[in-house]
Amino acid sequence: MGPTAVAVGLLLRLGGPTGNMDVILSIGKAVMESSTSLYDAVGGFDKIVQLTRRWHELCLQDPDAAHPFEHPLHPRHDERLAAYLAEALGGPKLYTGGYGDESYVQRIHAGNGVHVDLDEACLRAFDQALVDVGIEGPAGERFSAYFRRVTEEMRVYGAKDAKVPDGLSVNMA
Repeated sequence: MGPTAVAVGLLLRLGGPTGNMDVILSIGKAVMESSTSLYDAVGGFDKIVQLTRRWHELCLQDPDAAHPFEHPLHPRHDERLAAYLAEALGGPKLYTGGYGDESYVQRIHAGNGVHVDLDEACLRAFDQALVDVGIEGPAGERFSAYFRRVTEEMRVYGAKDAKVPDGLSVNMA
């Protein structure tokens, strides 16, 4: 029996003849909120693709954030990033199902030094992109915090001679 079934059973027991309806409603709301992934809360894959495209545009407009985006990128960069983010937010395993694993992602970004100013400019652009595509409120805050965390964690592989281990799992939100 899964957590939702257990929670529904709890609701039914609480809802007996002496149950308090306010308690039932607040528990039911908590069950619904806890069963919604961040992927679902932000609007799914299409919304994440919108976000990655808008973020890319904003980075190119900002001289402090543009550098990584000025050289030729993979022709499907935005969709690949969206696939990674979708999986990391609890959606379908699109990235590991077709592109690679976390080790691959880290190797793409490894060896470029630690660049806090660039990271901060890109994070500001990401937060603006969230607003621009309508991912706001608690879901937007959680997505922003996740993206900041993984951006900062990538710095561990910043050294030119950084060795990224094989078999890393996707850095989940």
